[in-house]
Amino acid sequence: MVQTSVIGCGNMGSALIKGLWRGGNHTVTACDLDPDALESVVDYCERTTTDVSETADADVVVVAVKPDIVSAVLEDLELSPEQTILSIAAGVSTDYVEARTDANVVRIMPNLAAETGNMAAAVTGETVTDEVRVLLEDLGEYAEIDEAQMDIATAVNGSGPAFVFYLIQAMTEAGIDGGLEADDAETLAAQTFKGAAETVIRSDEDVDDLIDAVCSPNGTTIEGMEALWDSDVQEIVAEAVNAAEERSAELASGFDDE
Repeated sequence: MVQTSVIGCGNMGSALIKGLWRGGNHTVTACDLDPDALESVVDYCERTTTDVSETADADVVVVAVKPDIVSAVLEDLELSPEQTILSIAAGVSTDYVEARTDANVVRIMPNLAAETGNMAAAVTGETVTDEVRVLLEDLGEYAEIDEAQMDIATAVNGSGPAFVFYLIQAMTEAGIDGGLEADDAETLAAQTFKGAAETVIRSDEDVDDLIDAVCSPNGTTIEGMEALWDSDVQEIVAEAVNAAEERSAELASGFDDE
Protein backbone atom coordinates (compact mmCIF):
# COMPACT_ATOMS: atom_id res chain seq x y z
CA MET A 1 0.00 0.00 0.00
CA VAL A 2 1.27 3.45 -0.91
CA GLN A 3 0.98 6.02 1.87
CA THR A 4 -0.72 9.02 0.30
CA SER A 5 -1.84 12.35 1.74
CA VAL A 6 -4.37 14.68 0.12
CA ILE A 7 -4.30 18.29 1.30
CA GLY A 8 -7.56 19.98 0.38
CA CYS A 9 -10.84 18.06 0.39
CA GLY A 10 -12.93 20.20 -1.90
CA ASN A 11 -14.54 18.85 -5.04
CA MET A 12 -11.32 17.72 -6.71
CA GLY A 13 -9.56 16.56 -3.56
CA SER A 14 -12.52 14.50 -2.42
CA ALA A 15 -12.86 12.97 -5.89
CA LEU A 16 -9.22 11.87 -5.72
CA ILE A 17 -9.65 10.44 -2.22
CA LYS A 18 -12.72 8.43 -3.21
CA GLY A 19 -11.02 7.23 -6.40
CA LEU A 20 -7.94 6.06 -4.50
CA TRP A 21 -10.14 4.27 -1.98
CA ARG A 22 -11.93 2.59 -4.86
CA GLY A 23 -8.60 1.51 -6.39
CA GLY A 24 -7.52 -0.15 -3.15
CA ASN A 25 -3.77 0.46 -3.51
CA HIS A 26 -3.39 3.52 -1.28
CA THR A 27 -3.70 4.37 2.40
CA VAL A 28 -4.93 7.96 2.49
CA THR A 29 -4.62 10.77 5.02
CA ALA A 30 -7.00 13.65 4.29
CA CYS A 31 -6.25 17.20 5.41
CA ASP A 32 -8.53 20.25 5.41
CA LEU A 33 -9.34 23.10 7.78
CA ASP A 34 -13.07 22.64 7.14
CA PRO A 35 -14.55 19.91 9.39
CA ASP A 36 -17.46 19.45 6.98
CA ALA A 37 -15.02 18.71 4.15
CA LEU A 38 -13.25 16.13 6.28
CA GLU A 39 -16.57 14.59 7.32
CA SER A 40 -17.44 14.07 3.64
CA VAL A 41 -14.38 11.85 3.09
CA VAL A 42 -13.92 10.19 6.47
CA ASP A 43 -15.23 6.86 5.19
CA TYR A 44 -12.67 6.79 2.37
CA CYS A 45 -9.39 7.36 4.23
CA GLU A 46 -7.35 6.03 7.11
CA ARG A 47 -7.30 9.29 9.02
CA THR A 48 -8.25 12.94 8.76
CA THR A 49 -6.46 15.99 10.13
CA THR A 50 -6.55 19.77 10.11
CA ASP A 51 -2.75 19.97 10.53
CA VAL A 52 -0.76 20.07 7.28
CA SER A 53 2.40 18.89 9.03
CA GLU A 54 0.69 15.56 9.81
CA THR A 55 0.55 14.76 6.10
CA ALA A 56 4.32 14.86 5.69
CA ASP A 57 4.96 11.18 6.43
CA ALA A 58 3.39 10.03 3.14
CA ASP A 59 5.18 8.69 0.08
CA VAL A 60 3.01 10.92 -2.13
CA VAL A 61 1.49 14.22 -1.02
CA VAL A 62 -1.27 15.64 -3.19
CA VAL A 63 -1.67 19.42 -2.94
CA ALA A 64 -5.29 20.00 -3.96
CA VAL A 65 -5.83 23.53 -2.69
CA LYS A 66 -6.64 26.82 -4.37
CA PRO A 67 -3.65 28.38 -6.15
CA ASP A 68 -3.42 31.37 -3.82
CA ILE A 69 -2.73 29.22 -0.74
CA VAL A 70 -0.23 26.79 -2.30
CA SER A 71 2.71 28.77 -0.94
CA ALA A 72 1.32 28.75 2.61
CA VAL A 73 0.75 24.99 2.46
CA LEU A 74 4.27 24.33 1.20
CA GLU A 75 5.73 26.40 4.04
CA ASP A 76 4.20 23.93 6.52
CA LEU A 77 5.45 20.84 4.67
CA GLU A 78 8.90 19.43 5.33
CA LEU A 79 9.51 16.76 2.71
CA SER A 80 12.58 14.87 1.51
CA PRO A 81 13.79 14.23 -2.07
CA GLU A 82 12.52 10.65 -1.73
CA GLN A 83 8.94 11.91 -1.43
CA THR A 84 6.73 13.20 -4.22
CA ILE A 85 4.38 16.17 -4.34
CA LEU A 86 1.51 16.01 -6.81
CA SER A 87 0.30 19.55 -7.42
CA ILE A 88 -3.10 20.06 -9.01
CA ALA A 89 -3.35 23.83 -8.46
CA ALA A 90 -4.36 25.47 -11.75
CA GLY A 91 -1.78 27.89 -13.10
CA VAL A 92 0.90 27.02 -10.52
CA SER A 93 4.01 25.92 -12.40
CA THR A 94 6.29 23.04 -11.49
CA ASP A 95 9.15 25.52 -11.03
CA TYR A 96 7.11 27.51 -8.50
CA VAL A 97 6.50 24.43 -6.37
CA GLU A 98 10.04 23.08 -6.77
CA ALA A 99 11.46 26.34 -5.40
CA ARG A 100 9.52 25.73 -2.17
CA THR A 101 10.16 22.04 -1.45
CA ASP A 102 12.89 19.39 -1.50
CA ALA A 103 10.44 16.76 -2.75
CA ASN A 104 10.14 15.47 -6.29
CA VAL A 105 7.41 17.58 -7.93
CA VAL A 106 4.88 16.33 -10.46
CA ARG A 107 2.15 18.63 -11.71
CA ILE A 108 -1.15 17.10 -12.76
CA MET A 109 -4.45 18.39 -14.07
CA PRO A 110 -7.05 15.74 -13.25
CA ASN A 111 -10.83 15.99 -13.39
CA LEU A 112 -13.77 14.99 -11.23
CA ALA A 113 -14.20 11.61 -12.92
CA ALA A 114 -11.30 10.45 -10.72
CA GLU A 115 -13.99 9.49 -8.21
CA THR A 116 -15.28 6.70 -10.47
CA GLY A 117 -11.94 5.68 -11.99
CA ASN A 118 -12.70 7.49 -15.26
CA MET A 119 -10.38 10.47 -14.84
CA ALA A 120 -8.53 12.11 -17.69
CA ALA A 121 -5.33 13.73 -16.42
CA ALA A 122 -2.48 15.69 -17.93
CA VAL A 123 0.86 15.12 -16.20
CA THR A 124 4.14 16.98 -16.35
CA GLY A 125 7.38 16.78 -14.41
CA GLU A 126 11.01 15.76 -14.90
CA THR A 127 10.51 12.65 -12.77
CA VAL A 128 7.14 10.95 -13.11
CA THR A 129 7.79 7.93 -10.94
CA ASP A 130 6.27 4.46 -11.23
CA GLU A 131 4.55 5.23 -7.92
CA VAL A 132 2.81 8.19 -9.53
CA ARG A 133 1.88 6.18 -12.61
CA VAL A 134 0.22 3.49 -10.47
CA LEU A 135 -1.76 6.19 -8.66
CA LEU A 136 -2.91 7.73 -11.93
CA GLU A 137 -3.83 4.36 -13.43
CA ASP A 138 -6.04 3.69 -10.40
CA LEU A 139 -7.92 6.89 -11.19
CA GLY A 140 -8.27 6.61 -14.97
CA GLU A 141 -6.30 7.60 -18.06
CA TYR A 142 -3.44 10.09 -18.29
CA ALA A 143 -1.13 11.73 -20.80
CA GLU A 144 2.42 12.89 -20.01
CA ILE A 145 2.94 16.30 -21.61
CA ASP A 146 5.40 19.20 -21.64
CA GLU A 147 4.93 21.93 -19.05
CA ALA A 148 4.29 24.45 -21.83
CA GLN A 149 1.20 22.47 -22.87
CA MET A 150 -0.46 22.53 -19.46
CA ASP A 151 -2.72 25.53 -20.17
CA ILE A 152 -4.35 23.86 -23.17
CA ALA A 153 -4.52 20.54 -21.32
CA THR A 154 -6.23 22.32 -18.41
CA ALA A 155 -8.83 23.59 -20.86
CA VAL A 156 -9.38 20.23 -22.57
CA ASN A 157 -9.53 17.79 -19.67
CA GLY A 158 -9.77 20.04 -16.61
CA SER A 159 -12.57 22.32 -17.84
CA GLY A 160 -13.81 19.84 -20.43
CA PRO A 161 -16.21 17.91 -18.17
CA ALA A 162 -18.36 21.03 -17.79
CA PHE A 163 -18.50 21.38 -21.58
CA VAL A 164 -19.53 17.74 -21.91
CA PHE A 165 -22.18 18.15 -19.19
CA TYR A 166 -23.58 21.04 -21.22
CA LEU A 167 -23.78 18.91 -24.34
CA ILE A 168 -25.40 16.04 -22.43
CA GLN A 169 -27.95 18.51 -21.13
CA ALA A 170 -28.63 19.74 -24.67
CA MET A 171 -29.20 16.18 -25.93
CA THR A 172 -31.35 15.42 -22.89
CA GLU A 173 -33.55 18.44 -23.52
CA ALA A 174 -33.91 17.49 -27.18
CA GLY A 175 -35.07 14.05 -26.08
CA ILE A 176 -37.58 15.57 -23.66
CA ASP A 177 -38.88 17.89 -26.37
CA GLY A 178 -39.38 14.81 -28.53
CA GLY A 179 -41.52 13.12 -25.90
CA LEU A 180 -39.12 11.16 -23.67
CA GLU A 181 -39.44 11.24 -19.89
CA ALA A 182 -36.74 13.43 -18.34
CA ASP A 183 -35.00 10.57 -16.49
CA ASP A 184 -35.05 8.37 -19.58
CA ALA A 185 -33.68 11.12 -21.79
CA GLU A 186 -30.85 11.86 -19.36
CA THR A 187 -29.93 8.18 -19.01
CA LEU A 188 -29.83 7.68 -22.78
CA ALA A 189 -27.84 10.87 -23.41
CA ALA A 190 -25.31 10.32 -20.61
CA GLN A 191 -24.75 6.64 -21.38
CA THR A 192 -24.33 7.47 -25.06
CA PHE A 193 -21.52 9.91 -24.23
CA LYS A 194 -19.94 7.33 -21.91
CA GLY A 195 -20.07 4.58 -24.52
CA ALA A 196 -18.83 6.81 -27.32
CA ALA A 197 -15.91 8.03 -25.21
CA GLU A 198 -14.93 4.48 -24.30
CA THR A 199 -15.06 3.53 -27.99
CA VAL A 200 -12.70 6.38 -28.92
CA ILE A 201 -10.23 5.33 -26.20
CA ARG A 202 -10.26 1.63 -27.05
CA SER A 203 -10.52 1.78 -30.85
CA ASP A 204 -7.59 2.01 -33.26
CA GLU A 205 -9.78 3.95 -35.69
CA ASP A 206 -9.79 7.74 -35.77
CA VAL A 207 -12.90 9.73 -34.91
CA ASP A 208 -13.85 10.41 -38.54
CA ASP A 209 -13.86 6.67 -39.23
CA LEU A 210 -15.98 6.04 -36.15
CA ILE A 211 -18.49 8.64 -37.34
CA ASP A 212 -18.63 6.96 -40.74
CA ALA A 213 -19.27 3.60 -39.07
CA VAL A 214 -22.42 4.98 -37.41
CA CYS A 215 -23.67 6.84 -40.50
CA SER A 216 -25.61 4.56 -42.86
CA PRO A 217 -26.31 6.08 -46.30
CA ASN A 218 -29.68 7.86 -46.27
CA GLY A 219 -30.08 6.92 -42.59
CA THR A 220 -30.96 8.94 -39.51
CA THR A 221 -27.43 9.62 -38.26
CA ILE A 222 -26.16 11.14 -41.49
CA GLU A 223 -29.07 13.59 -41.44
CA GLY A 224 -28.10 14.70 -37.94
CA MET A 225 -24.42 14.92 -38.86
CA GLU A 226 -25.23 17.08 -41.88
CA ALA A 227 -26.92 19.52 -39.49
CA LEU A 228 -23.81 19.55 -37.28
CA TRP A 229 -21.40 19.93 -40.21
CA ASP A 230 -23.42 22.87 -41.51
CA SER A 231 -23.42 24.58 -38.10
CA ASP A 232 -20.82 26.51 -36.09
CA VAL A 233 -20.68 23.88 -33.33
CA GLN A 234 -17.02 22.99 -33.88
CA GLU A 235 -15.98 26.64 -33.80
CA ILE A 236 -18.04 27.33 -30.67
CA VAL A 237 -16.51 24.37 -28.82
CA ALA A 238 -13.07 25.62 -29.84
CA GLU A 239 -13.94 29.07 -28.48
CA ALA A 240 -14.90 27.55 -25.13
CA VAL A 241 -11.63 25.61 -24.95
CA ASN A 242 -9.59 28.66 -25.99
CA ALA A 243 -11.28 30.83 -23.35
CA ALA A 244 -10.42 28.31 -20.64
CA GLU A 245 -6.84 28.05 -21.94
CA GLU A 246 -6.44 31.84 -21.82
CA ARG A 247 -7.70 31.94 -18.24
CA SER A 248 -5.25 29.20 -17.24
CA ALA A 249 -2.43 31.24 -18.78
CA GLU A 250 -3.59 34.33 -16.87
CA LEU A 251 -3.49 32.41 -13.60
CA ALA A 252 -0.02 31.09 -14.43
CA SER A 253 1.33 34.55 -15.23
CA GLY A 254 0.36 35.74 -11.75
CA PHE A 255 2.61 33.11 -10.20
CA ASP A 256 5.39 33.64 -12.71
CA ASP A 257 5.59 37.25 -11.55
CA GLU A 258 6.24 36.27 -7.92
